Amino acid sequence: MAGGGGGSEIDLPRPLVDSDFLYEGAPPDALVDLGRALFFDPILSGNRNISCGTCHDPARGTGDDLSLSIGEGGTGFGRDRRTQDGVVSRIPRNAQPLWNIGAQEYTSMFHDGRLEPDPAATFASGFWSPAREDLPVGLDSLLAAQAMFPVISHTEMAGQKGENAVATAVAEDRLQDAWDLLAARLAKTPAYVEMFMRAFADEYDGLVPADTVTFVNAARALAAFQSAAFRSDASPFDRWLSGDADALGPEAKLGMQLFYGDAGCSGCHSGPLLTDHGFHAIAMPQIGPGKGHGEDTGYWRASGFMARLEDEGRYRVTFDADDLFAFRTPSLRNVSLTGPWGHDGAFDKLEDVVRHHFDPVTSLAEYDVAGADLPPLDHVIEATGFGSELIFRPLNPARREAFALRDVWVQQSRALRARIAAANTLAPQSRSDAEVAALVAFLESLTDPSAIDRSDLVPMHVPSGLPPQPTPARSGDHGG
Repeated sequence: MAGGGGGSEIDLPRPLVDSDFLYEGAPPDALVDLGRALFFDPILSGNRNISCGTCHDPARGTGDDLSLSIGEGGTGFGRDRRTQDGVVSRIPRNAQPLWNIGAQEYTSMFHDGRLEPDPAATFASGFWSPAREDLPVGLDSLLAAQAMFPVISHTEMAGQKGENAVATAVAEDRLQDAWDLLAARLAKTPAYVEMFMRAFADEYDGLVPADTVTFVNAARALAAFQSAAFRSDASPFDRWLSGDADALGPEAKLGMQLFYGDAGCSGCHSGPLLTDHGFHAIAMPQIGPGKGHGEDTGYWRASGFMARLEDEGRYRVTFDADDLFAFRTPSLRNVSLTGPWGHDGAFDKLEDVVRHHFDPVTSLAEYDVAGADLPPLDHVIEATGFGSELIFRPLNPARREAFALRDVWVQQSRALRARIAAANTLAPQSRSDAEVAALVAFLESLTDPSAIDRSDLVPMHVPSGLPPQPTPARSGDHGG
């Protein structure tokens, strides 16, 4: 396929069409309306202080402009977000962009793909997931299944044991209780009951209204909303694919030739979403607290905090040594809007992450953590034991410096960097500054102008009566 401009033949993807998405691109309005309200309503968080939209802001590329988010316990949005009630850690991975997340071609969710379909029906839910047999039945898409998990993450939305009943249920491995508690909140809100009844009227005709309010149904509504709200297929590149020869400028065309040609980018960034949905180790620097993987106890010994800090990526899902430090290939749609880039947001400039791909091991060795977007953690809490209780107290100021070491520990450790470098699968390439600039120009042509700011998605009011998050950017009542 040559595309709209003719020239040398390169193998370009086909345009996205309605049938590529959940509900054939047209989910029911009532389901989308419910999902929209839920997405921006802090009622789904344990302490009622954070929403899905806090970290997936439609005015910030469906991310939050941070390398690693401040989740539950924070206040403010984007780079202005700070700790308020005390946090135990940063969220260890970058908030993934949601553009076209409702595409049916997705085969896994999360940076490490730990949520996947289960064709062998090992679990009744139909999915492999961290919840295993606890994931309930009735989730009708991979995206709906994904929506079950942020609300049961202590650092993302649930909070810490003892702070609220949801967080305590999660800490005690009572996941269904946690989801039921959230559903009970919604069922006590008359406006939500009405919205659930409208959204699921065909399936639940004759039931008591509150019986439609389950967290499975909430997850289904969240998936429908995201599929509709974050569809994005009107970029200059899309116009080119549809035959508009003038959609791309000369530099972007050169970048496209490199991307699909000699530079080999399309080997992984293929198809309509520019991802192969595979997992690749490319020596991405690690910043932040990691996922607690590995056997290194250096930080533990140096700081006194009982923590391991590596993030071994896909390996911790498959336990296949070939998957060490491999992470899912991200879609490049709207990539110019979705920084910082990398599974932990290590790169704050698109050009820098492009250059990293051409010499990953050298880039890893030379990476400076000071370039990451890591707001200060002013209020930190830590768990302490008291009898049979777990108590969270403010971190002793004398230990703050040792705590902060976790942001840089892995990157500054020669031995731990060597593990990441050894897993790298990208061969180095020599590319001129002009070629890098052309590739960046092509990547910028993947930006849908309508995606630059979709803050109009944020309702002025949500049914719980709590302030929507993020703060609505315009006047008028657009809420449920």
